Amino acid sequence: MKILTAQQIYQADKATIENKKISSVDLMEYAAGECVNWIRDYLVDYQNNIHIFCGIGNNGGDGLVIARKLLNAGFDVNIYIVNFSKNRSEDFKINYKRLIELDHQPIDLRGDNEFPEISENEIIIDAIFGIGLTRAPQGFVKEIIQNINNSDATVVSIDFPSGLFANTSVLEKGSVIKATHTLTFQNPKQAFLLPENEQFCGDWHLLDIGLDTDFIDNLESDLNTITEKDIQNIYKPRTKFSHKGTYGHSLIIGGSFGKIGAVILASKAAVRIGSGLVTAYVPKCGYQILQTVIPEVMTEVDGEKELEYFNFKVKPSVIGIGMGIGTSSKTTEGLEKFLKKNTLPLVIDADALNIISENKSFLKFLPKDSILTPHPKEFERLVGKWKDDYDKLEKLKEFSKSNNCIVILKGAYSVIAFNDNLFFNTTGNPALATGGSGDVLTGVITGLIAQGYSQIEAALFGVYLHGRAADIAIEDYFTEETFSATDIIGYFTVAYKEII
Repeated sequence: MKILTAQQIYQADKATIENKKISSVDLMEYAAGECVNWIRDYLVDYQNNIHIFCGIGNNGGDGLVIARKLLNAGFDVNIYIVNFSKNRSEDFKINYKRLIELDHQPIDLRGDNEFPEISENEIIIDAIFGIGLTRAPQGFVKEIIQNINNSDATVVSIDFPSGLFANTSVLEKGSVIKATHTLTFQNPKQAFLLPENEQFCGDWHLLDIGLDTDFIDNLESDLNTITEKDIQNIYKPRTKFSHKGTYGHSLIIGGSFGKIGAVILASKAAVRIGSGLVTAYVPKCGYQILQTVIPEVMTEVDGEKELEYFNFKVKPSVIGIGMGIGTSSKTTEGLEKFLKKNTLPLVIDADALNIISENKSFLKFLPKDSILTPHPKEFERLVGKWKDDYDKLEKLKEFSKSNNCIVILKGAYSVIAFNDNLFFNTTGNPALATGGSGDVLTGVITGLIAQGYSQIEAALFGVYLHGRAADIAIEDYFTEETFSATDIIGYFTVAYKEII
């Protein structure tokens, strides 16, 4: 699903109004109705304790419609108009008048009012500013935002937390609403997907407000989220007369003394995801472990306690490399020789990334569309520090483009950079913040490429499925604290069944 800029959202609103022959007030009415439906479904315990803060633009207009609909539904609602300007939008004026006709007079806030008493057991609806804000709120508006944040009430922001910027970092963090929930319209917003904005967005929920999807589909965007529908379009069903040779041969290269478990996890994941054959290439100290723990996986060996030679005999379709190999001089020399002669697709993780970050010249040896899977610290070693999350994404795109590779920056909303495009994953939870989770992901992506998925298809599919397995596990039985990397592999079957 596309992530749109503020300007594109305004264009989509306008196109919907023109193409569907409706007014902007009618569109506002529908959007507010979807918000009220969500509030009634999820916040039913707050029926008599709702405070709505409205700005004087169209976001405030949404708040006024929500107020009217909640009043008509029997809710006890207090409405406040944050008068930061004399320039009220036309749609705001229309809905203000409709509210007055219900014999309900909002309270004007102009800087000389005391902030209303609101307890932690009540709900605040934030409809002060929308997505178009470019300057930090100041004066009494900033004080209102700070009072809302200090109230400890449940805060629901409409479309966008007031004070947050759509495309740049917030410098004055005290001028931004800290929402418990954000009810956003039609398409995700980039700001919701960045770590620096977590404290402002809370849990965000996507509401379909009926914008013209044909128009949106034709808009150009280099930002996207990965959805179940996207993955269903990628999935390749098996044919009746296929056999193990049809689904390729994954080679997992990794391990050193004390770090053989990383190879086990990656190899198990490659098997479980459907690779026809899997071979693990490890130091001799890992041979017996691999042969005992994973009977489905073949094993070749290298040096006694670490990788030195990279002289495997099998003829794989794809190679996953790096987990647990360490960064010794012998391993570094062996990796360089291997990269210089290799032409097979690569999925590069962990210590292989750390070696490359210390030897940037190795990047030129990578085959086109190699997949790199760094976590933030590993990525920082590759590209250096960034100013903020927006700068980080620019560095991600530039690194991917200049090195002709696909980069999966792991974390909440793992983001994949490919051909000037960024794809944000929508699955996963903090349970994945555990050792070995990345090794499993490497095995999954390697196994998918072995089966004939392109590198970008495997990256998208693998990241989505990896996260979805964790989501199902938490819904089913586990807590985020008790989940392990091995458990991810156990839930791949259920995640797969959702897609096929």
